Amino acid sequence: MRQRLPPAIWNGEAAMKRKMKNPLWKRLPRELVGDIGKYLVIFLFMTASIGFVSGFLVADKSMLDAYRESFPKYNIENGNFTLDSQATEEKLAELEQEGVTIYENFYLDEPVDVDQDGQEDGTVRIFKNREEVNQVCLMKGEFPVKTDEIAIDRMYADNNSLQVGDTIRMDTKEMKITGLVALSDYSALFSDPKDLMFDSVKFGVGVLTPEGFSSFSDTHMKYCYSWIYEEEPADEIAEKEKADAFLDVLAAKTDISGFLPRYLNQAIRFTGDDMGSDKAMVEVLLYILIAIMAFVFAVTTNNTIQKESAVIGTLRASGYTRRELLIHYISLPVLVTILAALFGNVLGYTVFKGIVADMYYGSYSLPTYETRWNAEAFLLTTAVPFLIMMIINVVLIHGKLKISPLRFLRKDLGSIRRRKAVRLPKLPFFDRFRIRIVLQNRASYLTLFIGIVFANVLLLFGMMMRPLLSHYQEETINNMLAKYQYILSVPDELDVEENSLLGMVQKLLLPSLETENENAEKFCMESLKMIPEKEEKDGEAITIYGIEPDSKYVDADFSGLSENGVLLSDGFQQKYGIKTGDTITLKEPYGSKTYEFQVGGFYDYPGALAFFTTAENFRTLFDKKDTYFNGYFSDEELTDLDDDYVSTTITQDDLTKVSRQLDVSMGEMFQLFNVFSLILFALLIYLLTKLIIEKNASSISMVKILGYKNREIVSLYLVSTTWVVIFSVLASFFIATELIKEIYVFMMSEYSGWLTLYIEPAIYGKMFVLGMLVYALVAVLQFRSIKKIPMDEALKNTE
Repeated sequence: MRQRLPPAIWNGEAAMKRKMKNPLWKRLPRELVGDIGKYLVIFLFMTASIGFVSGFLVADKSMLDAYRESFPKYNIENGNFTLDSQATEEKLAELEQEGVTIYENFYLDEPVDVDQDGQEDGTVRIFKNREEVNQVCLMKGEFPVKTDEIAIDRMYADNNSLQVGDTIRMDTKEMKITGLVALSDYSALFSDPKDLMFDSVKFGVGVLTPEGFSSFSDTHMKYCYSWIYEEEPADEIAEKEKADAFLDVLAAKTDISGFLPRYLNQAIRFTGDDMGSDKAMVEVLLYILIAIMAFVFAVTTNNTIQKESAVIGTLRASGYTRRELLIHYISLPVLVTILAALFGNVLGYTVFKGIVADMYYGSYSLPTYETRWNAEAFLLTTAVPFLIMMIINVVLIHGKLKISPLRFLRKDLGSIRRRKAVRLPKLPFFDRFRIRIVLQNRASYLTLFIGIVFANVLLLFGMMMRPLLSHYQEETINNMLAKYQYILSVPDELDVEENSLLGMVQKLLLPSLETENENAEKFCMESLKMIPEKEEKDGEAITIYGIEPDSKYVDADFSGLSENGVLLSDGFQQKYGIKTGDTITLKEPYGSKTYEFQVGGFYDYPGALAFFTTAENFRTLFDKKDTYFNGYFSDEELTDLDDDYVSTTITQDDLTKVSRQLDVSMGEMFQLFNVFSLILFALLIYLLTKLIIEKNASSISMVKILGYKNREIVSLYLVSTTWVVIFSVLASFFIATELIKEIYVFMMSEYSGWLTLYIEPAIYGKMFVLGMLVYALVAVLQFRSIKKIPMDEALKNTE
């Protein structure tokens, strides 16, 4: 008995036990080499996934830090306002008593001919080079020093194939590009903060010398002023309160035509908000992938446990604990995860970081940045995948190891109460055999089904976006109200009787807003805002159109509308789920007055979120004279309007900027989704069909002994998998479509405007063909595996 042994022997035995190595560790290298294909494929996939996410987080954090530091570094404004005319020094001094410092920041929107072919290629907003507020980051070249020199936005230059030294034409002037810059207040190139998307193809910004700026006509001059608070607000709520108070002062003391606090300025805020939101999405994507890989590991490990049940029973009978066996079986999955995390982080800081940075620079006009160590990224891409892998494997494997040693020795790993075999209908032998294979491997096939659904969600999202953008562009062009919409800066209405002497004099002095073009049609337009649910948010801009009777440009039926009745654009209805008869309340952009509208129907107009009513109702609602109008519809360019009173011209380029910019910004990302989802699809099919073949190796060997040929064996085992794959792919189309609809509505709710969801029917056919091609490639590899199974495999485990 142990207690009777002499102390010297007892101590020696204990010391020898401490020195003994666990023989289970010796099995790990053999298991790794024996199944190197599976582990290598998973390792490479996880390394690439972790590497991309690590690089993304590193680049995202580094660039986000550079973006946030740019606010004090470049003295970015707290907001800007636009006046109808230049303010006097006395007026500015009076406004600065409100605790702000005001800077002149005038600009001109000038048409530009990039390739000098005589055709306009877009618009460039030009400023004097700013040295006090909204300072400029020089990316390449030099700042302009001569009158005919300009430094333009780096991203606009890239999208239009412009370089330092090239020449562009603006307002009949030839301007030489001396430098590429990033304007700190235009990190996203929004020409109008109400736009759904910025436009870095047709819209750019640039800086000139003061003399160069003065050489342009002031026809398109915007008298914009930037302000900086003497005391920075503590948070966005305090910033909103300060902005509202300052707006009240401006409205009382000036003729304000535009007001844009920083927290509502898309050109400043969009970049930071977008980069911050991408981080969460990429992290969730990584964790879902790690979880799928963990399930694959758990399923394959449970198969190994079943195959080695007699060995496990012997080890358990010899004194090995469940804990020791559990550690052994989760060691390789955890080791592969740790190695993938380490190698992935190295790739993240070297290769993928640059790729992600280039993607951001392809979308935003960001200043230069420096790569910074990101401890959070390392933790999220190393510790979290490790924990996910370990927890899922421990939970799924631990239950299997609870079985008693005797049942392991008997290879009785099923439930305590054996279920009866499922009774199958009278079918041909081969079909019944295939059904049995599916039932016996249902856990593996369930994992395969979940993986295919997830892969096809990614693939559908990647493949649908370009057709969606093309469809949106086509629908927008086909449903344009007119080729040209001219929005006029209407002067204040006469405050005296028109028939009086003073009234006639004032009327003579006012410029004419009439055109001689007979095809032009007058309309009324006003911009209001939705009332936001949260105070810290700003309401979405809605355009109200007042249409003349029998309009040839807006074919809408206004009969039956009440005085405050409107027709909604279909995009508004889809975004907010509005129904006929509902009441919608909107408010003034720069005031507190509200307006109620009753929904009388809908109008097919994807170009904007808009309400349509009659001109008569419009004038009554907004208290305008019977002859009031402030816009023209025309299919021809109107050349006889005074440029000073043409505020905005809306053309096809303006209405299609969303689809154009998204294609430029996200084109590479869409392709990445496609490639990534196909790789995931192939990987899951390869691993799980490999598992099924290994699990049935003994049966395959037996049917070989019985004289079945390899082709017949393949028809048994791979055809059953083919059934499952085809069913999973087809079922995933329905599930993926429903998930995409929910994701899309949530995604678009965060943005101003609406892109109608459209999934091109041909995409499903392409997805099915791609899926089957990938499966065919995997099936060829598994056919080779079946051929290699020897006939003596069935004799190894006979009892």
